[in-house]
Amino acid sequence: MKRPVRSLIAVGVIALLVIAACSDDKKTTATTGSSGQTASKPKITIGAQDFGESKILAEVYKQGLAAKGFTTDVQTLGGFRDLEIKAFDGGTINFAPEYAASMLEFLNGKKGEASSDVTATVSKLATQLETKGLAAFKVTDAVDTNALVMKKAKADQLGIKSLSDLATKGANLKLGGPADCETNPFCIPGLKSKYNVDLAPNFQALETSAIVPALDADSIDIALLFSTDGRIVANNYVLLQDDKKILSADNVIPVAKKDIASNADLVTAVNAISAYITTDALLAMNKKFDIDKEDAAVIAKDFLIKSGLL
Repeated sequence: MKRPVRSLIAVGVIALLVIAACSDDKKTTATTGSSGQTASKPKITIGAQDFGESKILAEVYKQGLAAKGFTTDVQTLGGFRDLEIKAFDGGTINFAPEYAASMLEFLNGKKGEASSDVTATVSKLATQLETKGLAAFKVTDAVDTNALVMKKAKADQLGIKSLSDLATKGANLKLGGPADCETNPFCIPGLKSKYNVDLAPNFQALETSAIVPALDADSIDIALLFSTDGRIVANNYVLLQDDKKILSADNVIPVAKKDIASNADLVTAVNAISAYITTDALLAMNKKFDIDKEDAAVIAKDFLIKSGLL
């Protein structure tokens, strides 16, 4: 017997629905991994070292990338860079905000290849990262390196704005900083060779915690700090311009495992965030963290909103 026409039509409709369903399953499998994350947007686990600025930067990239559809989280690490490398090697993290000169010198065994030339430093860093299965994104304009600062009243009185000014207006000023300033090429030796100013006779070696109190008490005239120290903004210190470039190019630079660093969506998103990270932005955010005691996640969200990234 022949089946009724209506039954044959019904069978055909069911068959088409089954084919369509199978087709949809294949599309989902092709674009979705086992975690449910789409292949075009890999999960990003960001390593944060144990200091305020690193925690802030980790949150900036976490929230900024999440806004672009990435699944993100932060893995808190210890305060040593070797722990970060172990986390990369073990797959605990696949992304981290880093510093060009410091990362280069860690990976090359302190060969002294880092310089004030950011392009050259980043180029050498890329070679070192390759050996670790890592790669860098576009370097930011934010620099966190050694910096010489003065109280504003003193700097204004003497007309000192840059390190070059020290040669003619500040040769007899007292410099305070860690003991290694006497041998550090980016401190007293660099000032002497590049700026022709010798601050060694009036140098006062101090513990890190004693440097700012000494400056505030006028026991010293110039203090060696990190350039993004939140107290520079909080205390209205004058950050002397390194106009002849003796300081290392410790620009903030995001690094990641090579398997995700070539992802086009990630590259675009990371570089868009990095474009807004400047030294002034870090100074302001560090001040909120160190002085105002705000939470890193809140600071990062505020920064991203003001930058138009959220």
